Amino acid sequence: MRSVLQGMARSRHVPLYRLAPQEARAAYEKAAHVLEPATPQLPRVQDLRIPGRDGEALPARLYAPSVQVLPVLLYFHGGGFTIGSVASHDTLCRILAQRSGCAVVSLGYRLAPEHRFPTAVDDAWDATQWLAANGAALGLDPHRLAVGGDSAGGTLATVCATLARDAGIPVRLQLLFYPGCAARQASASHARYHQGLILEQAHIEYFFGQYIADAEREDWRFAPLNTPDVEGVAPAWFGLAECDPLVDDAIAYADKLRAAGVAVDLEIYRGVTHEFIKMGRALPEARQAHADAAAALQRALTP
Repeated sequence: MRSVLQGMARSRHVPLYRLAPQEARAAYEKAAHVLEPATPQLPRVQDLRIPGRDGEALPARLYAPSVQVLPVLLYFHGGGFTIGSVASHDTLCRILAQRSGCAVVSLGYRLAPEHRFPTAVDDAWDATQWLAANGAALGLDPHRLAVGGDSAGGTLATVCATLARDAGIPVRLQLLFYPGCAARQASASHARYHQGLILEQAHIEYFFGQYIADAEREDWRFAPLNTPDVEGVAPAWFGLAECDPLVDDAIAYADKLRAAGVAVDLEIYRGVTHEFIKMGRALPEARQAHADAAAALQRALTP
């Protein structure tokens, strides 16, 4: 991890928070696969369009490791609600599908600042409902459904798990890589890891400034720690980075779930930072997290 950080420092790239959102997206896409392992080839990769509530057709991609009827993970990419895409997380979703034996559907929800809160939430929830209702036509088993994501995508997954409980949609697992869970950056890990470790305080302020008004930050759909009631939501698997500003908030959310009787499996990968799961070529911890997440999917979704 130290070597990765040193290499990033030598590259002298302009920090994303100093770029316009469109420039930040292009820079992130350009670097998205630099540290990822080889991209697995799968027997079925299919681009989809999922209808949003306002008539927008949302891009999505289906990854299937076999032609059988499969359980499915609906995946939301990270990027602070401002950057990231189906393409930026293509390799990760392929790895999860290959390693778990489950299908993965990756959603390209709309990004800020063009689409501010709660558009990303609405898109994620619309996709969840659509997949539950229409997955069978794609060769998927909607009764064996998980939601997941990394960072901002993890936030969206937790929200969809709560909304699914309320709507009676059976979700078997929420798969959460270092999700954002708090309205404010007040925990000790924000002070400890605020600079020099991939996700800096300046990035968090930049992304959230694009996405949501300060007065709206207490909304539980942005800050899952504020969810009034989490009893009965899907079991959760957390994959967290030790050296991450978000780690304490995610642990607090895991504790909130446990206190409500929700089954929680939590792994903290030592010595790594935010975004580490996309560094499998360089970090054995990333490869271990891929294996652990895939095993969690198998336990939750396969007989």
